[in-house]
Amino acid sequence: MSVDQLHGKRVVVIGGSSGIGFAVAQRAIAAGASVVVGSSSIEKVEAACPQLGNDASGSAVDVRDEASVAAFFAHVGSFDHLVFTAGDWGSFRTPRPTAQIDLAEAGDVFAVRFWGAMSSIKHALEYIADDGSITITNGVVAHRPRKGAPLSTAMAGAIEHLTQALAVDLAPLRVNVVCPGLILTEVWDSIPADQRDDQLKQMTAAQPLPRAGEPAEVAEAYLYLMCGSFSTGQVLVVDGGRTLV
Repeated sequence: MSVDQLHGKRVVVIGGSSGIGFAVAQRAIAAGASVVVGSSSIEKVEAACPQLGNDASGSAVDVRDEASVAAFFAHVGSFDHLVFTAGDWGSFRTPRPTAQIDLAEAGDVFAVRFWGAMSSIKHALEYIADDGSITITNGVVAHRPRKGAPLSTAMAGAIEHLTQALAVDLAPLRVNVVCPGLILTEVWDSIPADQRDDQLKQMTAAQPLPRAGEPAEVAEAYLYLMCGSFSTGQVLVVDGGRTLV
């Protein structure tokens, strides 16, 4: 596998204006690809593209709205690889006892990461290259359930099953999923630095690699799956060994 395979290719990164998606966009451009960034915020797109350089463009897309997704891909046109890193845990980011789950809100945890990914894949199919790839994003909660997060675990597990099913259904188009561990994205910026550092140390102390990962480290997994022409239906875990302990 060589990232030279991305030279001259066109990569769509939904969620590419920040975090892991931005790192994927940077890495793809460095490998010679052009990148189209999609984000729910046009302001974030307009801030990200100049940082990425002349090989980047983008527009807003609301993955909760199928019409918005369809319009986004019609605007994008033909491309080679789709990466979906958009993430929103909704109101279920904070753990809660099962008895306190509001079932009327429960579907919200699936809205972006699962249904948003499915909507994006559905409308990408008309434009993506036959020898291209789709890479979506999961989380280690699929493999390490935690107290107060049964719906998040179920959603993350569903993404992995969706990946395997789509790899069969859409073959020979390749479909894979990256499962990141604890990564230093902008989500952590809302916590004061001293509290954040203490919290991260506690959360990663037992890992074989006792630290949080950088977005650029996870981005390598997406590059591999875009270029790995014999890999499909796979779950690539990048977690510093978190799932081992």
